[in-house]
Amino acid sequence: MQSPLFANTEVQSNDLYALQNPYLLRVKLEGNSGRDCLARKGAMVAYQGMIEFDGEYQSRNQGGARMATGEGLDLMRCSGQGTVYLANLAQHIHVVDVDHDGLTVDSAYVLALDSGLHWDVIAVDSQFGLSGTGAYNLNISGQGKVALMTSGKPLLMPVTPDKYVSCDADAVVAWSSSLRVQMQAQTSSSSVYRRRGNTGEGWELNFVGQGYVLVQPSELMPPQNAEIGQGLRAQFGVGQAGAHAQNLGNIWTNNR
Repeated sequence: MQSPLFANTEVQSNDLYALQNPYLLRVKLEGNSGRDCLARKGAMVAYQGMIEFDGEYQSRNQGGARMATGEGLDLMRCSGQGTVYLANLAQHIHVVDVDHDGLTVDSAYVLALDSGLHWDVIAVDSQFGLSGTGAYNLNISGQGKVALMTSGKPLLMPVTPDKYVSCDADAVVAWSSSLRVQMQAQTSSSSVYRRRGNTGEGWELNFVGQGYVLVQPSELMPPQNAEIGQGLRAQFGVGQAGAHAQNLGNIWTNNR
């Protein structure tokens, strides 16, 4: 049999996390001598070797954070010896090394991570006390690898003390946990009611400090004039309901 398909064979690599192409990740598991992989539920497309898949337990704090904020990870544990191939909706995959600085990310963009890493739900400060897209995210800490997903090829923007970065809250994927972050409107709270209707731009995240911000070329925004949350105010990310009708406040810690 002959076909151009034979050009799409496995990419040989000794790395534990290795991209086979922009949309497919191979994770090498080494049994008892290595870490397990925590992957998004249903993300396995193929595997080789003696691999087991189990539902991943969530701690009481993590489960409580998920119920209160809508933010969290639905994971399965991949263990054993062999290779696992992961993908999700043909999204672009990027492998990131997490170090002492930590990584903050929206859970919707996490494909897989090392089992030795730890994650908590955190709140992003809102200058005007308003809730909306991006109010809650995950803080991933420890040392290990995380596989992120983006819709299209992303842009990595450096942030320095003399050069801050502002991004649309619906386009931000992840950022260095060491950065200071505020959620705000472009000008003032008095104009936020009409901003989305006039320009299509609403809430933005402002990053200050030393680190990086990852932005994807896509804004996952609700359609204009859609009925979201409770009443007209919620359609514009204003009030307790917010854009997702889930944020009931701007402060959350999983130590409650």
